[in-house]
Amino acid sequence: MPTTDPDAGRSGDARENGRVLLPLLAVVVVVVLGVALAVRLGAGPFPDSEVCRAEVGDVTAELSGEQAENASLIAGIGVRRGLPARAVSIALATAFQESKLENLEGGDRDSLGLFQQRPSQGWGSAEQISDPVYATNAFYDGLVEIEGYEDMRITEAAQAVQRSGFPEAYEEHAEGARALASALTGYSPGAFSCVVRHGDLEAEEPGERGLTARAEAAVVDVERVFGELPLGGFSPEGVTTGHMEGSAHYAGRAVDVFFRPVNDANLRRGWAVAQYLVANAERLGVDHVIFDDRIWSSGLRSEQGWRDYDAPVESSTAPATRVILEHRDHVHLDVVEGG
Repeated sequence: MPTTDPDAGRSGDARENGRVLLPLLAVVVVVVLGVALAVRLGAGPFPDSEVCRAEVGDVTAELSGEQAENASLIAGIGVRRGLPARAVSIALATAFQESKLENLEGGDRDSLGLFQQRPSQGWGSAEQISDPVYATNAFYDGLVEIEGYEDMRITEAAQAVQRSGFPEAYEEHAEGARALASALTGYSPGAFSCVVRHGDLEAEEPGERGLTARAEAAVVDVERVFGELPLGGFSPEGVTTGHMEGSAHYAGRAVDVFFRPVNDANLRRGWAVAQYLVANAERLGVDHVIFDDRIWSSGLRSEQGWRDYDAPVESSTAPATRVILEHRDHVHLDVVEGG
């Protein structure tokens, strides 16, 4: 009689092997899917490449890559304008509530952008409000007109500018905004970091100023936010001396941003620029940032955040030379080589 037994005609050993292999195959599939899900969610040893974090005290604020770029821009413009970190905290909490720190193309009625400002309420044209730099400056323009905003609760100061139908909503984001502001304005050095792994990028040759296109774009971007900065480490003729062997300066991939003399104010400003570069590292192709004897690197080491920098100094090194070698007086930026 015909049989429906799928193992009919197999030896007993074959049937037994089949019973063992099928469960093992199922386990392998589950493990592979689990690793893939872990990578997707940023769990385990393979964190999501778009995750950025500010860790200040016992507060951790976690952002996507896009959110980090916008947060760093809001903070950088605050630094450029000479505003207190409190103003940046208020602006960040507002943008969190209004747009989740994303430059939205629409919203309630004619609301647009990071702060969901409305052309019909005099914030500017739709094109202007859609520009994060313009929108951020417009918010700060309104904030500084509020007498005593520095002493208000964050939600009260935000509401005084925005006039929202939900005046207490901003307070929900106050704690994370304060941590972000402290890190991104330089009051908490090395407290902001991102996990960034660059894909394949083309190799580039130095251009007219002696910088590759990526390095040039990074300089333009930073000065767009922070204003004109004292720069060095490159030349139209190229740089051939003054740096360690193999330095990216010799290939036109590195720039130094100077903050002299070394004092508390310049250290804060330097850290603001350094952490802005990390926040925008994926977009700008940043490979390394070094400042104040600390280093951040893209790739696998970006998971470690800011690390101690192993500067080539000896006990006999002169103090003035040590300051330079430890990058106490300048932020060093280099972009990926590509190729």
